[in-house]
Amino acid sequence: MNIKKLLPIFDWLPHYSKKQLGGDLSAGITVGVMLIPQGMAYALIAGLPPVYGLYAAIVPQLIYVLFGTSRQLAVGPVAMDSLLVASGVGLMATEGTDTYIALAIMLAGTMGLIQVVLGLARMGFVTNLLSKPVISGFTSAAAIIIGLNQLKYLLGVELEKTSKVYKILWNAIQALDQTHLVTLALGIGGIIIIKGAKKIHKSIPGALVAVVIGIIVVYAFRLDQSGVSIVREIPEGLPAVKLQDFTIESWLELLPLAVTIAIVAYMEAYSVSKSIEAKVRTYKVSANQELIALGMSNMIGSLFQSYPVTGGFSRSAVNYQSGANTPITSVFSALIVGFTLLFLTPLFYYLPHAILAAVILVAVSSLIDINYAIKLYKCSRWEFTLLLITFLVTLNFSMVPGIVTGIILSILTLLFKLAYPHIAELGRLKGHHEFRNVKRFKNLETWDDLLILRLDASLTFINIQYFKEYIEEKLRGSEVPIKYVIVNASAISYLDASASQGLRDLLEFLKEQNVEFLISDIKGPVRDMMYRTGINDLVTIDHLFIDLNEAVKFATTQERDSFKDYALQANEKRPNVFENITKK
Repeated sequence: MNIKKLLPIFDWLPHYSKKQLGGDLSAGITVGVMLIPQGMAYALIAGLPPVYGLYAAIVPQLIYVLFGTSRQLAVGPVAMDSLLVASGVGLMATEGTDTYIALAIMLAGTMGLIQVVLGLARMGFVTNLLSKPVISGFTSAAAIIIGLNQLKYLLGVELEKTSKVYKILWNAIQALDQTHLVTLALGIGGIIIIKGAKKIHKSIPGALVAVVIGIIVVYAFRLDQSGVSIVREIPEGLPAVKLQDFTIESWLELLPLAVTIAIVAYMEAYSVSKSIEAKVRTYKVSANQELIALGMSNMIGSLFQSYPVTGGFSRSAVNYQSGANTPITSVFSALIVGFTLLFLTPLFYYLPHAILAAVILVAVSSLIDINYAIKLYKCSRWEFTLLLITFLVTLNFSMVPGIVTGIILSILTLLFKLAYPHIAELGRLKGHHEFRNVKRFKNLETWDDLLILRLDASLTFINIQYFKEYIEEKLRGSEVPIKYVIVNASAISYLDASASQGLRDLLEFLKEQNVEFLISDIKGPVRDMMYRTGINDLVTIDHLFIDLNEAVKFATTQERDSFKDYALQANEKRPNVFENITKK
């Protein structure tokens, strides 16, 4: 195995230059500073003590440097996966307990293992199971759920954490009269500071500024004694290596959740990696290697008390905008977080939870893409329906059912399109040899006794029945008896065994109806399959044509150019494929 493929660091590190160091250092410090408040905030979403958000921001980053193919992806805790952790693990243990923490960490190891296996099996295409509308619907709903779950910290009241929006809203309405006004003021102030800092200059770490101001205000006015909830003690020191105790039963119970988060996390990281790659254009992101990189980050990270991580949208964007050139930026980010754990944790004692809630609310607000939904409604009602269904299921039945529904809908949509492919009835442009769809072009030359079709898909078990029924229906509905069915096979790139049998049935049916079958523009792999399955007994050299115009010429005049020389020339490396056909 090529070591550079397994460990891409050996590809770019030997070419590392001093010119790249400045951008990497600046970006690394910026992202590291962002990670401190975000890590603690996201840990709260996951139902974990804030320190676990910092643990998740160290080792996974360093592991990704070794295995990752993106130069700017910032790996660490993110809001969406954190809520998935809470919604899944919360069903198995009480939030904040040692059992809950152990399960969250074990979840990271399990999802990492799944990602590595998928990567080694070259299953990087799994991200394609989720279409853009489904992703948008799920992400928007997840952002709303994450945001509403921060109301308990923003209002300073006790609310049950749940993934069902109607429960969150109902509980919040019932608790409105208990709102702690000072806490609410801190939260709103934090949001204003974070948003305001971005408007002043993008490089200002608004979240960190809000954290610092929040700590100072709480400490100066002793607001913690007035009912403001604060973080209090955060354990000092780097995360120690620790193996979690688990049973097979608990591991199996975690497995469905681990599969879900593995796919969602990969989808999130890969999409942001590809978007940055398109802007940089100096390297290629490998789908399968990214699965391995994220998997190794989670597997090894779990040994150092990390809960599930992936590449974050906001931090990766900041990393890119701050001048990151290579994954070395993640080393600097990890050092910043590590330094904080070693020496600065006492400074966060008076950090109000309302400020962390403000950090989360601002971060997830950008995930709600209303403009895309409006655009989709105007251009594709069906895809808008997919978005809406995924959105509503996620809002009302939590995130795991939402993402599963999205995957099922995406697969069903794909299967529907495969089962009912586009079939065009063709006519010839007058004065030309080209053929076009009679439904889209006017003044085409057509023939009442010819049925000229183009199937815009491969012929497989899933659509052969539709293709047969389409032709049979056309024959029955024709006022003039059809003498020839002519198929332009230029778009048919694959023919499976089931479709071959279905095609044989169709050819036998046409023969019974005294209808000739002609085919043009047939591709080599399709010819090979026709030969292997014996269809060449029914589709001989006399039925094969170089192009559609030649086929129509034969059907109308019984004249044709020789196909034999062309067939043998096209298959001179595999003459046996046409040997039997050309003898007929």
